[in-house]
Amino acid sequence: MLVGKLTAYFVSHSMAILSDAAESVVHGAATGLAAFSLRYAAAPPDERHPYGHGRIAYFSVGFEGALVLAASLAVIGSGVVGLMRAPTFRDLGLGMALSGLLAAINLVLGLSLIRIGQRRNALILVANGKHVLSDMWTTLAAIVGVGLVMLTGVSWLDPLAALLIGVWIMGSGLTLVRRSFAGLMDEVEPELSDRLRAELHGQVRQGLIADFHQLRCRRLNDEIWVDVHVLVGGDEPMVAAHGKVTQMEDSIRRLFPRDRVHVTSHIEPVDHEAAHPGGHPGARDPLG
Repeated sequence: MLVGKLTAYFVSHSMAILSDAAESVVHGAATGLAAFSLRYAAAPPDERHPYGHGRIAYFSVGFEGALVLAASLAVIGSGVVGLMRAPTFRDLGLGMALSGLLAAINLVLGLSLIRIGQRRNALILVANGKHVLSDMWTTLAAIVGVGLVMLTGVSWLDPLAALLIGVWIMGSGLTLVRRSFAGLMDEVEPELSDRLRAELHGQVRQGLIADFHQLRCRRLNDEIWVDVHVLVGGDEPMVAAHGKVTQMEDSIRRLFPRDRVHVTSHIEPVDHEAAHPGGHPGARDPLG
């Protein structure tokens, strides 16, 4: 992609196409980190990392977003310089043709990465796929800018297109950084928590458990971690209560057949206040 875009720039001298090539430099570095992170995240848990290595996905996404933001500033700067200096063009038609071919390749690649990433719940692949698609859109924006110059003869439309490309790239970078921050802070996924609440309320209606609270959950790539306190009858034998809670845990796992689901449950008597006369030691119940 980078070689193709640089070739398109040298044959056309278009600032918009050069700006698109600058974004590809960043994408190359980000893809290298994504490949390393994907391999590292797949490593099994060990003594130093009992919860596995998947959290590196959010670091990878955040780093990629930071690189994209840096590229956007460079692109905006090139657009400003282009507006101050009248650009001299060469073969704009050939530059547009090369850029169009590269945009089509990126379209196929980006959609494939997102589809595979969603199927495997691999955040790194989804983020990289979205980055590829943003690269495709910036290429199309460059093509539009060059096309307008060819149609109108107004040279400053080319650096203006470069400025718009820079703003678009900046938005893409901010989105990636926001996604990384949300993951590192264990921000709740509404769809995930809603499905868990609905399933647990269904277990209550069926009489399998009396009630639940202290529900917490988080997703990390293809792994889901669920913590919940389960209330059962106070006079129920431990073996029977354990069997019911095990059924409840199995039902949660069946909700997400494509994920590795880890459920940690804590059994409590239905007379919860009597069991905790001094108040519950846990934090407030955000999902219960």
